[in-house]
Amino acid sequence: MSEFWFFLEVLLSGMFAGTMYSLVALGFVLIFKASGVFNFAQGTMVLFAALCFVGFLEMGWPMAIAAIVTVAVMIAWAFAVERLVLRHLVNQAPIILFMATIGIAFFLEGFGELIWGAAVHPLDVGIPNDAWFIGPEGAMMVQQFDLAAAVIAGALVTVLALFFHYTRIGRALRAVADDHQAALSVGIPLNQIWVIVWSVAGFVALVAGIIWGSRLGVQFSLSIIALKALPVLILGGFTSVPGAIVGGLIIGGGEKLAEVFGAPALADLLEWVTGIGMSLGGIEEWFAYVIAMFFLLFRPQGLFGERIIERV
Repeated sequence: MSEFWFFLEVLLSGMFAGTMYSLVALGFVLIFKASGVFNFAQGTMVLFAALCFVGFLEMGWPMAIAAIVTVAVMIAWAFAVERLVLRHLVNQAPIILFMATIGIAFFLEGFGELIWGAAVHPLDVGIPNDAWFIGPEGAMMVQQFDLAAAVIAGALVTVLALFFHYTRIGRALRAVADDHQAALSVGIPLNQIWVIVWSVAGFVALVAGIIWGSRLGVQFSLSIIALKALPVLILGGFTSVPGAIVGGLIIGGGEKLAEVFGAPALADLLEWVTGIGMSLGGIEEWFAYVIAMFFLLFRPQGLFGERIIERV
């Protein structure tokens, strides 16, 4: 029975970590749904939003005011991106837009370091980090912080899914992603739509930055977290908001199980085959990318993504 509870603890721990990956993946999905391009700058937006928030806190501002001003900063950033970059790239090839987001990412990272410095900023927003022990005789441990992050991610996914499917703006976003010129021809204000979606992605980046910053501290390595969101996107689908959370749960749970149970089993198998004892580790670092590779081979649109068929 204790082995069952340990297995469940490892699985839940991984799934909770997966919801934090999903928070980053949500921003990628939002931009992709509105422009049809992968936003390489999303990870840097997470970093920049977190830097602004913690910077305002260190200046002595109340937490609520710091959050509101940071949201305003991300909205201003969305206006700047639309006016200076996206407006000049309407109906360009996706690779052109993708290269533009790479430039945006490097600029934003350098701009953030120029304003806030490169030091690690500790962040505490009051999310409890105590452990709950549940099951018979407290056999399984659950961290309150992980549970809170999962609830926040689930709430964001629910709100955004409803927004995309049941609002006029959400339908316009999907139309813009399909064809820029066609959307303009039927009166959809492309520039306004891009500002809205980049603003929403900025808000999502702030939430992700606060959660990740509370756990790791606000530091420039946060932008690397975006790389962990890539397998989540591939599994869930680049156009699916619910797919981001499902993909995160699969990736988070799978990599934890692979690290705790898969590595010893693989080491035993290799020892049986080769007769050489060895200790394997680090599976957690690459397991998600292997799963993503198989999805790319057999279901490139992901679990919930839309299959794209181009006729020539």
